[in-house]
Amino acid sequence: MRFAVAAVAAATAVAASAAHAGVRTLTFTYRSAAGSEATAYLVLPSWYGPARHPAVPFVISPHGRGVSGRYNLRFWGAIAGRGPFVVVSPDGHGRKLPFYSWGWSGQIDDLARMPQLARAAFPWLRIAGNRVYAIGDSMGAQEVLLLAARRDIRLAGVAAFDPVSDMAARYRVWSVTAGEQQLPALARIEFGGAPAGAPALYAARSPIDFVGAIARSHIPIQLWWSRRDAVITDQTVQSERFYERLVGLGARVRRVVGDWAHGHAMHPQTHLPAALACFGLIPARGVRVPFGRSFCSSIR
Repeated sequence: MRFAVAAVAAATAVAASAAHAGVRTLTFTYRSAAGSEATAYLVLPSWYGPARHPAVPFVISPHGRGVSGRYNLRFWGAIAGRGPFVVVSPDGHGRKLPFYSWGWSGQIDDLARMPQLARAAFPWLRIAGNRVYAIGDSMGAQEVLLLAARRDIRLAGVAAFDPVSDMAARYRVWSVTAGEQQLPALARIEFGGAPAGAPALYAARSPIDFVGAIARSHIPIQLWWSRRDAVITDQTVQSERFYERLVGLGARVRRVVGDWAHGHAMHPQTHLPAALACFGLIPARGVRVPFGRSFCSSIR
């Protein structure tokens, strides 16, 4: 399928606030795999553009559940200017629902195409071909892990914060998790049924069912999760078991387990700089990187 891409003129680019000085945000639209038009937000250093455009790393960052690509930008702030690197945060679309894609294969197709779609929208954009990364939080973390299992995009590294790895298990705990009782009904619309009657539909969106492909990819994987996550309350199932299976298969994976609130680790003021410094996306000076040099140095 061919995807039409339209860039929004620079004059209508999303303005950088004073807090985000040093970066600017451009937008482009594309035809999603669901058939609807979607918007993607491209964050780049303020000096980067048609007149000055060296090849830079490219980060794909899908948003979390129930929010937009634009909302996801608040987790990035101005840190792209410290690289330099470029971040794309698409709105995306699920099989049926906007903002609740939950790892639908069509959404993962669209994420894999983001480097090509961004270049089509902005022909002056130059991406360092061997330095495409995927970094996300919550549902976005689920989707970057599914992207790592794909063979049609070669990623230089993946960082998954507060991830989901088993969608059937998530479905079963939603009804007893505060504030999430409405999610099973939405999932039945998006997935096409409940896991009891359609287990394959949930397995197809669960990174734990792709541990073999992820391990064989040899992509460096960072997993960050919290013991006090009040949203993903079953991290023993969602992250610990997933990590152990990857280790058992010889995957290039490291973990950080902390005590932060859900969604608070992927932020310029918390742990995002450490994840980026390990990948060489920002200078490591002054940043405490919790991974050994042998892991980080192997991915530069």
